[in-house]
Amino acid sequence: MNVLFITADQWRGECLSALGHPHVKTPNLDQLASDGVIFKNHYGQAVPCGPSRASLYTGMYLHNHRSLMNGTPLDARHTNIALEARKAGYAPALFGYTDVSLDPRSQDISDGYEGVLPGMDPVCKLLSDGAPWLARLMDKGYDVSNGVNGVMSPQKDYPGAENRGKTFAAPVYSAEDSNTAFLVDEAMRFISEQKSAPWFAHLSFVSPHPPFIVPEPYNSMYEETRMPLPVRCATLEEEIAQHPWHKHFVTNPGGAPLTEGSKSSDNIRLNDQSLRQVKATYYGMISEVDDQIGRLIDYLKETGAYKDTMIVFTSDHGENLGDHWAFAKYTYFDQTFHVPLIIRDPAAEADSSRETIVEAFTESVDIMPTILDRISLAVPDQCDGRSLLPFCRGEVPELWREEAHMEFDIRAPYDGESPLPCGLRMNQCIATIIRGERYKYIHFVALPPLLFDMQEDPNEFNNLANDPAYQAIAHDYVGKLLSWRVEHDATALTDFHLTEEKALEQGLRSR
Repeated sequence: MNVLFITADQWRGECLSALGHPHVKTPNLDQLASDGVIFKNHYGQAVPCGPSRASLYTGMYLHNHRSLMNGTPLDARHTNIALEARKAGYAPALFGYTDVSLDPRSQDISDGYEGVLPGMDPVCKLLSDGAPWLARLMDKGYDVSNGVNGVMSPQKDYPGAENRGKTFAAPVYSAEDSNTAFLVDEAMRFISEQKSAPWFAHLSFVSPHPPFIVPEPYNSMYEETRMPLPVRCATLEEEIAQHPWHKHFVTNPGGAPLTEGSKSSDNIRLNDQSLRQVKATYYGMISEVDDQIGRLIDYLKETGAYKDTMIVFTSDHGENLGDHWAFAKYTYFDQTFHVPLIIRDPAAEADSSRETIVEAFTESVDIMPTILDRISLAVPDQCDGRSLLPFCRGEVPELWREEAHMEFDIRAPYDGESPLPCGLRMNQCIATIIRGERYKYIHFVALPPLLFDMQEDPNEFNNLANDPAYQAIAHDYVGKLLSWRVEHDATALTDFHLTEEKALEQGLRSR
């Protein structure tokens, strides 16, 4: 059996037309979902890219793998999806990037924080410098002298751009020459060379991560006047009064700018038209990825490979997109962590569950166990997640979780380069989130907690943590969070013991 593991970067969980989104159109992913299962309440484990992908690839929560920021090394003692898949004879091929910071004690760190996940063959390694893509563009006659930033800059004097905001203008390259199309081209080339041998391909698209720019016709696919404004308080002052961290992040923005030639500090001053256009461009980027995924799936069907291919589509984390006066992904709101997940299991046992929408809470740590389960490999003890394969076959696993769990280090927007926020010490910078069907609780080590009623207040405006009427609920969620944390502390060698005969035996838990 083949495995096609696709990740997008910064794709909000509701942005699938199969889930009834009022604007964005994703016909190819909708078609994939009709032949598989959509997990409606799926959450990434961490932000930014490096920590979230560390959880995705290892099946481990942040507090166990401890890769807290982009650039925090992932301990080499942890196994991952690629290393495990090799035990079944696969040679996992990478198209794009994994953003895993490698352990400098034993691994090559020449790629900096953009290291390739151990066990992955970098068939087409597309890092932030865009080297192989730029080489392709140069062969086609494009000017790449200013590097990837120059290529991805909006065209100057682009028709209509003066009335549409900075993110409207298209880049110089065509849709067929985009980095998204380039990765699909390379993946199709790889698949064509595999003949009858089972293959494992991991496509890691950068879109819809900033800079928000997309080639024609996607830049004008969504009319900005029809886009809703962000969900936020009427004034910045009212918004940032909710919590010290939110105030700090919104008023000290970091990370990638919305588009080349802009600054992160411009974000809170965007006018309504620009805010609407950012959303239109973001949706255009999603539609471009959707079309390219459709092209790849069509190729699999044409070559006969589709019937034997498991397909997993997800994202590492979301994007605030102006909601709560924030962009990027460093907030405690659902927009940061809620991501899409579609799984297509080719087995006949999955036929009765096709076109199903699963409402249960699922997490990115479940992806590795799911793929390993499908290719008949044991799930390593390190994994905090569980296989989703039963959901794909019409079953509900026993004792399934009732909440989603997330963590992030609030140093992350600045990658440790700026003074620590809010007067905190380094070991006080972790925020932990538990999100149930009704309530959501956020715990900070040395900052006030938050509690939201997600049924009455789905947009998370009203913090109930200090409301006397909700103290019992807050206390209950503190207990839930503590129990989850204790239950999922790293086991390492805790289930082994040495006998009097100096032999190593494994305990009952893993038998």
